[in-house]
Amino acid sequence: MCVLCLHNVCLCVTCLSVCLSACLSVFEMDPGGPSPLMHFVVAKKTINGIFDQLLEYVKEGSEFVDETWRSADLEQVAVEEQCLEIQTCARKLATIQEVLARRHMKVAFFGRTSNGKSTVINAMLRDRVLPSGIGHTTNCFLRVEGTDGDEAYLTTEGSDDRKSVKSVNQLAHALHMERSLDSGCLVKVFWPKSRCALLRDDLVIMDSPGTDVTSYLDSWIDKFCLDADVFVLVGNAESTLMNTEKLFFHKVSERISKPNIFILHNRWDASAWEPEYIDEVRKQHMDRCVSFLVEELRVVRQEEAPGRIFFVSAKEVLSSRMHCAQGMPETGGALAEGFHERLREFQRFERTFEEFISHSAVKTKFEQHTLRAWQITEAIKAVMDAINIASAERKIFSLEDREDQKDRLEFVRGQLNRLTENVKEKINTITDEVAAKVTVAMVEQIRGLPALVDEFSADFIPTPHALPLYKAVSSASRSYILAILTHDQQLNSILIVNIRPLLPPAVQEQLHIHLPSRKFVLTYDLNLATLCADFQENIDFQFSLGWTALVSRFIGPSNAKRALTCHMPLNSLQNTSPTALQAHGGTSLQDHMVFSMATGVVSLTSRASMTVLVIGGVVWRSVGWRLIALSATLYGLLYLYEKLTWTNASRERALKQQFVELAIHRLRAIIPFTSGSCSQQVHQELATTFARLCQRVDLSEVELEGHIRLLSGRIQRLENVQRRSKTLRHRATDLESQLEAFSAQYLPNQC
Repeated sequence: MCVLCLHNVCLCVTCLSVCLSACLSVFEMDPGGPSPLMHFVVAKKTINGIFDQLLEYVKEGSEFVDETWRSADLEQVAVEEQCLEIQTCARKLATIQEVLARRHMKVAFFGRTSNGKSTVINAMLRDRVLPSGIGHTTNCFLRVEGTDGDEAYLTTEGSDDRKSVKSVNQLAHALHMERSLDSGCLVKVFWPKSRCALLRDDLVIMDSPGTDVTSYLDSWIDKFCLDADVFVLVGNAESTLMNTEKLFFHKVSERISKPNIFILHNRWDASAWEPEYIDEVRKQHMDRCVSFLVEELRVVRQEEAPGRIFFVSAKEVLSSRMHCAQGMPETGGALAEGFHERLREFQRFERTFEEFISHSAVKTKFEQHTLRAWQITEAIKAVMDAINIASAERKIFSLEDREDQKDRLEFVRGQLNRLTENVKEKINTITDEVAAKVTVAMVEQIRGLPALVDEFSADFIPTPHALPLYKAVSSASRSYILAILTHDQQLNSILIVNIRPLLPPAVQEQLHIHLPSRKFVLTYDLNLATLCADFQENIDFQFSLGWTALVSRFIGPSNAKRALTCHMPLNSLQNTSPTALQAHGGTSLQDHMVFSMATGVVSLTSRASMTVLVIGGVVWRSVGWRLIALSATLYGLLYLYEKLTWTNASRERALKQQFVELAIHRLRAIIPFTSGSCSQQVHQELATTFARLCQRVDLSEVELEGHIRLLSGRIQRLENVQRRSKTLRHRATDLESQLEAFSAQYLPNQC
């Protein structure tokens, strides 16, 4: 068994040759371990993963900034410019991600017609993918890339129709049918990756028409070459470099900074027929090519140039590899001497080409995007830092504002409690003063009532029909309005000084609306007409020394009248107790006194006859009849005088005097009620005013509590903004670390 390929060893020489060829093909496909092209594949996968995270991160950051900017209570934490900046970053990242998804390694083959460009590509692909042969076989640009399918197909420029390609003859026939295609058109050939290992690693190969068949070199470069990572100049070892070949690469060098150029001297197998000149010819070609790369193009240094120049025979390599793929010996065809050396040269070219194109593609395809990603992360970090700083400042301001509001709330509550006790005491003091003032005012009004009644004058006719009208006019004209002027300046001062700081500024400006006037006028209608509505005058003539007058002097006119006009029997009056009298009709102790006086009068009358007789006899004997006659004459004259002087004026004076006595009695009786009512009115007015002010203070407390809750919610949201901005900034730092690691691993020359 072969230790290299694990095939069973056969004694047949042919089988042994096939086994060795298979082993060699294994080493050709993987002579030094993993393909260098995997460097680009892994780098692309890595950078795509970073950009996926970065795009997701930027979208999340954009939503966060937009949400913060649009929040009504987070004003100036985030601004519109920051939202637009992050949205721009997101669009740039999406574009870059799309570009990265399409990125691949690209090698472009150029040279004169019939130099073997297509054969070199076929040798690298290990199959006859492109048409090749003698003459002008490639009349347009051919792009070869891998496909995951099992069938090969091609598409032409401007059309997505797939044309099936099962063999090289069909491919040639398909191109032949496209007669309208010119040298500037592109045909894409999709070859199954399962049939070519080189196309599995995201490599695109570009074949071109000969540089000597067209003059549109500039358009070629702009259309097909600007994104190429490596250029391969396929020359003919049987001739030297031509000016048309040099001219094309001079134009490439002008458009692309220091392009990676390899020079293949194809058909080097012709040197085997002139072995005596092989070294001189090789040196001649080497010197010319080194001079072209170093001195003319200036793309490499002198010591690097020989490593870019190779002498190969693509036709031999293609034939050998196809034989090996078919299980035939690699030397099954007619191969010239020195084949193995030329095969190793071609393998060295492939290895060097793969290393160069992989590292070059990583640098050209990913370096600028890595720098752009770095700039985007820096921009987003700056935005998150700005939002973090702004939210921290707003948070500090809100915390201070909340503490101020809490202090004010505590001040309002404590001050209101103290003010309430003070104002209650002051209101009680004012109401007591008002009661005292009302009492004094009513006493003064009562004192001046006789003078006011005397000032009244009207026609007095003591007839039953005219007298009620006179009393009505007299009573109505004596309905007095009691006006009490209360001074509450001290209370107003207390309220203004203590309430104003507890109210919002807008209410402070309107405090005069809620406070009472400095002077509160309290009015009370005495309404004597109603108060004395039951007034009954007594303007009949009464002798001053008569029984009625004498009794009135002792017990008052009204009681005397009741006593003198009482119709109860004497025995009943004498035998009735005060309790019985009250039950019978008396309502007070005064009624008992009246009935006692009436009893005395009746008793006195019953005993008068005996007394008069006794006293008359005694007096008659003592003083004589003259004195008695004189006394009787004087008594009669006095009665006559009073009777004659009892005119309408006397009756009017008596009526006014009786009205004044009744009004004074009634007014004195309502003094406590009137003073209490007035003080209660003042107390209610002041308490209502203070309650209205306290209600405004309560509203101020509610507003403060609501403002404190709003500030607490704003502080919480600002803390969330700070936390999220810090988290997003840390994620940007993590992404930068990944970019740094990518640059260190895949872009070692990046600054």
